[in-house]
Amino acid sequence: MASSRKGGPESTPVAPAAIAGTGADRSLAETTGLIDLVSACLESHLPAAGRLVVGYSGGLDSSVLLHLLAELRARRGFSLAAVHVHHGLSPQADDWARHCARVCGDIEVPLQVARVEVRKRGEGLEAAARAARYAVFADLDADAVVLAHHRDDQAETVLAQLLRGGGAKGLAAMPVCRRLQAGAPLLLRPLLSAPRAHIAAWARARRLYWVEDESNLHTHLARNLLRHQVLPLLETRFAAPGATLARAAERFAEAAALLDDLADLDAGAVLTPEGLSIAALAGLSPARARNLLRRRLELAGADLHAEALREGLRQLLEARRDARVMVDFGTVGLRRHRDLARIVPSARVVAPAGALWTWNGEAVLELGDAGGLRFTPAHGAGVRLEPGPVTVRLRRGGERLRTAPDRPRRPLKDLLREAGIPPWRRQQLPLVYVGERLAWVAEIGADAEFLASSDQPGWLISPCSPA
Repeated sequence: MASSRKGGPESTPVAPAAIAGTGADRSLAETTGLIDLVSACLESHLPAAGRLVVGYSGGLDSSVLLHLLAELRARRGFSLAAVHVHHGLSPQADDWARHCARVCGDIEVPLQVARVEVRKRGEGLEAAARAARYAVFADLDADAVVLAHHRDDQAETVLAQLLRGGGAKGLAAMPVCRRLQAGAPLLLRPLLSAPRAHIAAWARARRLYWVEDESNLHTHLARNLLRHQVLPLLETRFAAPGATLARAAERFAEAAALLDDLADLDAGAVLTPEGLSIAALAGLSPARARNLLRRRLELAGADLHAEALREGLRQLLEARRDARVMVDFGTVGLRRHRDLARIVPSARVVAPAGALWTWNGEAVLELGDAGGLRFTPAHGAGVRLEPGPVTVRLRRGGERLRTAPDRPRRPLKDLLREAGIPPWRRQQLPLVYVGERLAWVAEIGADAEFLASSDQPGWLISPCSPA
């Protein structure tokens, strides 16, 4: 929500008087220009009458952002709503949601409380909660989701990435604006250049109420350790380390953009319609080859890790020509077939080998991760699909097909190999059966026994993307 580190605040709202600021704080709050900072960000990235949803945890940072946007909505003409992600990780979670509902009701901002189930899949609890939050944000009907990350958050992120061995893109930390995914809202962080002290002073000056996250004090969490122990220690030896680290993130972002530009230039010599040329990839320096591979995998939505990237490139360049190179990067995988490297759906997300679908005459039969098939009626051409029933299956092994009346029935695996179909695609090609007899295979065609004659009704079958 307001920050990726927040798991949820305590149930009792914190009043300004409980952490009363000085007169200097209140003077600072009037001169920080936070509202102008937010307004300038919206003007740069959104139409005046856009639909905004603020990620609202109920904590200090998101409380300030919510009120800033509420003040701006009449001036800029956008619609404003809020979303509170209920992680269910604390016994206080319901209290936090009720606090958010009260505040939003007071300033007439519609609130959606999104309850999620946080499931760890190899990552820590913080990462799993963040993934659940961002899945909610990606589904919102809005032009932009606005989050309250600030300069101190950015500094912590740079330090965390350094300690994890992050590359230029990781060290660039959080951008002010990015698209969550294709078709999803923009994600905006208009307070990213503002220090938290300014945000806290603004809240005190306006006597806002917010709630505190007790887990923010748990220094066994890496980000809290950086916030409460490492950065304060750095401040005793270095001038404004938070600001310095945030500026470093900007320079890393420029470097990451230049690396993307270089990769796109190199792709002109390496990328073919069928995949990446292994010979051309080998002609690049190792650093440029890794950079190009990283860029292509990122564009495909890969989960990147430096060691997996190095291993993938090594296998591509050093494996035998007939070797089956398979390196997975989350939802996509890197494969080698003959002299080309291809980025394809991971084996973890393809349809299971025993999958079966029944065709009931629809124009498009959706096959989940295996894609879809389009059926077009054609008298005197195509495939006879009678007497039925008609089903679509994936390969199980042992299938045979006769491609012409004067040819013998041959093993399907031989036909696929001769057609140059890569091994990873062979197991995902849809096969159409009439009863228990194989009638048609994607990339190969119909069995001669099922070809429609000139006076028979037939169907033209073709792969397609599902609706």
